[in-house]
Amino acid sequence: MSSDAELVLKGALLPDGRVADISIAGGKIIHVGAARRADQTIDCTGQLCLPGAVDMHVHMRGGATQGYKEDWVSGSQSALAGGVTAVVDQPNTIPPLTGTDAFGARVAEATRDAYCRFGINGYVSGESDITGLWEAGALAFGETFAAASSYGGAVSPKELAQVFPVIADLGALVTLHCEDVLPGDDTSLAAHAALRPEEGETTCMEMVAAQFPPGLSAHFCHLSSPLSAAAAMTALPASFEVMPHHLFLSIEEHGTVPEGCCKVNPPVRYEKTRKALWEMWDAIPVIASDHAPHTAEEKSQPFSAAPSGIPGVETLVPLLLAQVYRGRIALSSLLEKVVYTPAHLLGIPVSTLLPGAPADLALYPRQKTETITADLLHSRAGWTPYEGMQGVFPGITCVGGHLSYRRNEFSRRDDLWLPGRGYKCTQAE
Repeated sequence: MSSDAELVLKGALLPDGRVADISIAGGKIIHVGAARRADQTIDCTGQLCLPGAVDMHVHMRGGATQGYKEDWVSGSQSALAGGVTAVVDQPNTIPPLTGTDAFGARVAEATRDAYCRFGINGYVSGESDITGLWEAGALAFGETFAAASSYGGAVSPKELAQVFPVIADLGALVTLHCEDVLPGDDTSLAAHAALRPEEGETTCMEMVAAQFPPGLSAHFCHLSSPLSAAAAMTALPASFEVMPHHLFLSIEEHGTVPEGCCKVNPPVRYEKTRKALWEMWDAIPVIASDHAPHTAEEKSQPFSAAPSGIPGVETLVPLLLAQVYRGRIALSSLLEKVVYTPAHLLGIPVSTLLPGAPADLALYPRQKTETITADLLHSRAGWTPYEGMQGVFPGITCVGGHLSYRRNEFSRRDDLWLPGRGYKCTQAE
């Protein structure tokens, strides 16, 4: 007798508290309940099944000049080992993705090497071919640098005023990096925060929002303080994201790693600000990682020479799920911020763990945390600012019903690219 399913995950605990068998075929969930006949059955007793996370802000490095920091193999494997089944790569690569040739090369690189689903954004500047990038498959536009950061030059208000209407007419999403960078000696975490102040983040957001044309869909990246989060919620027509490093790290509390390992833009803030940001948890729409790895050697330089950016895609969900297990936050709110809302903003399919949904999911141990160490992780960076903290890591991650990660082993499948809504295939049929 032929099988009804290709894979059954038997006895998994669902987010709503039910225990059920999840039957998968053709890359989708076909039944949740009693098991169907299957080619393969995995006993998931004691495992919590969650939909795969969407990390809408990563920098996968790679290319000819940055592959020593991270590449699509190591970065996407790191994502899977953290329960992330889709990542969105930012376009401040070397070279930046301002035109279709560079964009096509980036898609080809990821298509060849990635283990998880991926989207790639188009770069925003006065020289960018916005329409061409949209038709080439850009998922969104940005991170758009309204202030200079690693590998990203600041875009002037005049350029924004020229580019925003084009993006709005396309119906695309633009994502925005907003800071006010002051002159001074960048010698410590405290100095770095003073040179990129909380108030400046909000001021820059207001300046950028003043250029929004009617109908523009906008999203503010990595807001680091309650001031800017409150502005996004009350005064500006945009969504926003917060990063784990602004929730778990501070100038006073940055673990056992050197200060340079916590250097990031926007900066980690003082403990008072970190705690106040946690108090806004329920109002935060999206949590993303801003995964931006550098090597341990680069980050161990004197603080002023250390590049900004930290690895984080693999620890995004585990850190927060540990807080769910502690009772600090609700599982439903975590899923809204790392699965449903980012997928909705980006217009990509989302796993709901319901029949017909993509079989993108991860299985986690119930109520069991483990200590995060660099040796546990898969990023080429080889270090983590969350050393010694508690996380909950999946033992299995499926992408389209394929066992992409299981017990520290990885397996690739094809058709992982998530092109944007404007994609026009130019290849011959």
